[in-house]
Order: sequence, then structure tokens, then C-alpha cells
Amino acid sequence: MTDLLTSIQAALGLPHTPIPFTASGALPSAFAVSDLACASIGAAGQAVSELLRQQTGHLPAVEVDRRLASFWFATSLRPIGWEIPPLWDPIAGDYATEDGWIRLHTNAPHHRAAAESVLGTCADRAAMATKVAQWRSADLEQAVVEANGCAAEMRSWAQWQQHQQGMAVNAEPLVHFIDSQDEKANAWQGSVEQPLAGLKVLDLTRVLAGPTASRFLAGLGANVLRIDPPSWNEPGVIPDMTLGKRCARLDLQQPDDRAVFENLLKDADILIHGYRADALEHLGFGAERRRHLAPGLIDVSLNAYGWSGPWQNRRGFDSLVQMSSGIAEAGQRWKQADKPTPLPVQALDHATGYLMAASAITLLTERLRSGRGGSARLSLARTAKLLIEHGPGTSEALRAEAKQDQDSRVEQTPWGPAHRLLAPVKISGTPLQWALPATELGSHRAQW
Repeated sequence: MTDLLTSIQAALGLPHTPIPFTASGALPSAFAVSDLACASIGAAGQAVSELLRQQTGHLPAVEVDRRLASFWFATSLRPIGWEIPPLWDPIAGDYATEDGWIRLHTNAPHHRAAAESVLGTCADRAAMATKVAQWRSADLEQAVVEANGCAAEMRSWAQWQQHQQGMAVNAEPLVHFIDSQDEKANAWQGSVEQPLAGLKVLDLTRVLAGPTASRFLAGLGANVLRIDPPSWNEPGVIPDMTLGKRCARLDLQQPDDRAVFENLLKDADILIHGYRADALEHLGFGAERRRHLAPGLIDVSLNAYGWSGPWQNRRGFDSLVQMSSGIAEAGQRWKQADKPTPLPVQALDHATGYLMAASAITLLTERLRSGRGGSARLSLARTAKLLIEHGPGTSEALRAEAKQDQDSRVEQTPWGPAHRLLAPVKISGTPLQWALPATELGSHRAQW
């Protein structure tokens, strides 16, 4: 556990201070998923503590609850009398090929259409399985990717270490900080209770990692505005991930919406984005343009497969990176199963999200000192390396969730009432608290 925390602290430039982790047990996995949950959430809490030391001279204590951290890596929302929609499209999942296994990610309609353009229209998993079985894994992965879809062949960690992309991402730092010479010395009126109050966070991320980061920042008082394209939806995760945020829609292909976005960016303190590495460049909002529009901006980005190598611009998601990097194959051997066995939760997403939040807060602390902005890059594949190399976790089971693990207050969401789990980290004097309930995408105007 200590190794994971100290590795993360080193990557973020945080002091190697021990953080107490209360409770015991772990999510069942070939890997130390609960350790990763505690370490990443703990590092985000420690970054807040260091920011407060810079602001006030006082260093608050940080403590992580091991059970709650593990539960938050699944979902934090407990609906009352309603159900969150399913996370997966009916044909998303793992399929046996002629020579191994492949995962198809079809949650977005255009990603499903891409897979079906290669394999033919499939009414159900059985029809898809019959078609996939006629392909070699590598050939099908390549064909789906070339059709602008999302797929990943199952590889072992040893195979990934020999793969061109595996070698590239494994040579990258866990967090790549890039200094900026742009100065923006305007302070903000945060407090110990809400250290990020008054800061504007522009969130261009989807699904889990980036939204996890911006949800954490919102819990510290930041003004978070999430921007989605006109037709995007992810019903299985929205009730969990939009907590504390306002959500608007813009089409960055349209001149009027581009102008609105530029004005939002000019006033932003933090930009969080998870587009493929070249996507914002193609939209005309590359790194130089962003710095020009918003001097002193704190710019935190992630992608799936890293920032170098042949796959740096490849579409990817947590479940695909688990297949590519050897996690699902190791899980299959650990469980002695007849199919790929992923992590029990999408831990690469959640952990990378907390590391993104910690990176943003670390850059804020530096901005307080120097008046300068900066940027940080992270990837799911590099977080996978951190988890894999840490080795196995404890086999002791977590005590089952109980009513007292939930906040007693009722969150009134558009889908119905719900409870949230209690926050997994305690920062002395700084409670994680969200002013806004979860909301539908596009339910607000694109304005601060």
C-alpha cells in the first residue's frame, strides 16, 4: 500500500507523508484495487491539504476510509425507489475470436455502428459472437479501429511490454507536468471550508475519469461547468457523475457555439479534457490557442493509451485498456476462469480521475506561489502500469455496505430521490460537500 501512495506522491511532487487508511478489507481482484482507491483519493486529499497550507500556513490532517474508497470506485449514488439505467450497451463486451479474445465497446451509438460496419448488424450477443468467432483478434481490432470504433484484443502484461504502444506509455511519467510562462496572478476567495470557491472549472470530459476529477473539485466549492456535444448521452453514469456541476451543450463545429466556448475558456481557471490527443487541435483549440485565450490556465488532460507511440490518438476506455495491458488476462488466470476477468470496478478511470484532480490542485498551489499556470497529462494506460507493477492485494473481504455508510440527506435528482455515500476522504476543516444535485446533460445554459 505504501508503495502505491509513495509512487503517486512522487509523481505529483507531494511530500511523502503517511496518510492513515481506516477500516480493512479489499475488493476481490488479482490486483490491489482497494489500495489504488485509497492511494489516489488520499493523494487528492493531500493536494488539498498542501493548497491550504500555502493559503493559511496550517496543514490539515487527511484520512481515507478504505471501505468507502472502494465503494466510491463503483458508484456513489443509492437511488430511492428507482434504478440507474444499465451501464453497458447490450452487445458491448468480451467475445471469443478464432485465436483468443476481444472486447467491443459499443456504448455510444456511433461506436456500435462502427463495429457493425465491420461485422454486420447484430440483434443480440449471440449473433455478434457467431460473427466475431470467425476473426483473428488482431485483425478484428484493427478493422474496428479503422472504422472509427473501439475494440481491444486481450494481451498479457508480457505481450504489452513488448508491444510498441506498451513500451511507449510505460516510458512516460504517471503525471507529466508542463510548465507555463503565462502569468495570471488573480487570486480567488476560497476558504478553509471551501478552498476552491470562486474558481471556474470548464469540464470537457465524459464517462468516468475526467468527470470523477471535476466532481471532486466541485465538492471543494469550485464552479464546474460541463460541456457536451448536442447528441451525447451516457445514461448509466450521469446520475453518479454530474454531482455538483452545471451541464450544458455546445457544438464546437458551429461558429456561434465556438464563440460561446471561447468566452467560457477566457474566464476559466481550470480546463479538464479527455479528447483524443489530437482532437482539440483539429477543432482549432490546440495548446497554444488555449494558452493565448486564457493565460495562466491550469490545463489537465487525459487520454486512454498515453501521449506517445502509435496509439496516442486511439479511442479507448478503461475496459479496453484492461484488455490491452494484461489486466483482464491476469484476472482470468487468477480466477482460473474460461474468459477474460476484468477488475471488479473501473479502477483505472476512477484512480486517474483523482490523480487529475490532485494534479489540478497541485498546479493551483504553484499558481498561488508564482502566478503562473501549467498543464498536466495523464493516461489510463499509465495508471494501469502503476496498478500492475504493485502486485496483488489483500484477500480479506470488505465488510458489506450498511445504511450508516450513506449520507442521511436526500439528494433530489431529476430521476428521483437518492442518498450519496459518505465522502471517502476526510480533510480536517474541509468537508467534501456538493451544492448541486446530479442533473441531466444539457440542463443548463453554457455560461458562468
